Amino acid sequence: MSIHVHMIAPYEAMIPVIQECIPHFPELDIQYAVGDLMKGAELAAHAEKNGAEVIISRGGTAQRIKDAVTIPVIDIHLSGYDMIRSLTLASQFNGKTAIVGFSNITSGAQSIIELMDLPLKVYTIHSSEDVARLLLELKSDGYRQIVGDVITVNTAQAYGLKGLLIHSGKESIIRALEDAQLIYRYLSKSNVVSMILNDLVTLEHPNLVILNDRNEVIFERLTDFDHSPLTDHHIFLTNTSLEFHKSKIQNMFMVDDFQLAVTAYETTLNHISYKVYTLEKEQPYAFAQTGVKAYQEALAEPVVAESPAMRRALDHIQALYQHHEPIHLLGEKDTGKSFLVQYFHQLYSDGGLLLQIDMAQISPDQLEKIPLSNVRNVEFIHIEQSVPDPRFAAFVQACLHRQIGVFMLSEQQLDQAGTGHIQLNTVIMPSLSDRLDDLPSLIQHFLSRYHQKYGTNAVKIKDDALQLIRQSASFMTIGQLKQLIKQAALNETDYVISAETLSRLLDGHSASNPIQLEGTLKEIEKEIIQHVLREENNNQSRAAERLGINRATLWRKLKE
Repeated sequence: MSIHVHMIAPYEAMIPVIQECIPHFPELDIQYAVGDLMKGAELAAHAEKNGAEVIISRGGTAQRIKDAVTIPVIDIHLSGYDMIRSLTLASQFNGKTAIVGFSNITSGAQSIIELMDLPLKVYTIHSSEDVARLLLELKSDGYRQIVGDVITVNTAQAYGLKGLLIHSGKESIIRALEDAQLIYRYLSKSNVVSMILNDLVTLEHPNLVILNDRNEVIFERLTDFDHSPLTDHHIFLTNTSLEFHKSKIQNMFMVDDFQLAVTAYETTLNHISYKVYTLEKEQPYAFAQTGVKAYQEALAEPVVAESPAMRRALDHIQALYQHHEPIHLLGEKDTGKSFLVQYFHQLYSDGGLLLQIDMAQISPDQLEKIPLSNVRNVEFIHIEQSVPDPRFAAFVQACLHRQIGVFMLSEQQLDQAGTGHIQLNTVIMPSLSDRLDDLPSLIQHFLSRYHQKYGTNAVKIKDDALQLIRQSASFMTIGQLKQLIKQAALNETDYVISAETLSRLLDGHSASNPIQLEGTLKEIEKEIIQHVLREENNNQSRAAERLGINRATLWRKLKE
């Protein structure tokens, strides 16, 4: 009879490794799913209910699962190979890096760092509650990258730090499956009485979460939700209210397109305090309309600003923002305008909402119907036709009166004379060619992202390959650079992206982008100049000679 093993992968890139290991264990009935922390605990509890006899997971997710199930839980330990690969990638980051995790991560990491003489520092935690406090201290000490398990990486990103996840390789997965075989021989099946009691509780409270005195989830059953809608921010606010009122309380939160009602009370058992949450999905939120999107927590990725042009743009935006003035971000498509809005929202959100309003989908007369009670920042897109409308100006003034940050994004310069009562403060977004100093950090950030998402080999780029990108920067946007690095990472078989791999991709990109004979004469002329520059590897002297003009004229035409 097969042993029913269920593996909970805290991140998507672990799944292909699990699939590769399954054929080595024909005597095991192995199922798997993806979910970290509370989501992983929910999946594990569901798997136990469906007959799983052993659960396998990793790090903080495994710790959460141990509190949510009554069957054995095997923790996937990291191999030396896992650590060497991840620490090599981390050491390429241009900034202070710390390894943060439980002893199963940090004990091996310290030895490898000393052996390889890597510029990394190691910090060991003993509880998931230690993570937030420690990361805040590290951030104040100048650290910008945190390496560790899923819970550490997620917390780092929430605080605006770069997070790098340590991946588990095939050897680590095989060792965990071997442990599952061994432990099952000594442990009995799940406690049937416990499963019956869990079912009775579910009938009375279909959505129930119980936390211990360290705010760790020790029980969770969610019937009306695909995954837990609670965030750390929700838990913090609920517990704060509970401690203040010392009685049963209810909080309302916006989650996706609905309101979440959380009823909570505190109870004590054996001198230990527990918090009991019951959850209920309420009516859709008022912002659920075409053309308006609401975000409570923006993505907390670090902004790369090592170039003078990008630093100037950030300084100007921050000065305008702090003086509560509207900000007009002008730049071509895919220059990172929305990303900067999310970055500033992450800095100054104070728990409020970020609204993105698409003026191509909503008429100005609908703006006054949008509630602003919990809004901290507003981002307008496709504004070219709406700026002259007095109703648009009135809504912008209403936002500014409430000290709500206002960002207006456009790809074309706006006519100041036609903007009515709106004072335009235009900040021009630097192009990629203006941000050559940012290229190494941007590329390293993209490589880290694809390594974690797809399990790609490449962890750095060679100098000659970087030079090829510098030469092509004039013809690329941030999005095109990201796609180029993605293709290079997927096609590179070595750990370092070579100039040969990049050249093949760049040649293909050039061939698939012929001269576009559309637009004004000046636009066509610029397209021809850029095409010749590409063919001459960005050598302006040779390009000018081919075009029959001098270098000064070439430079002037490129800047027009």
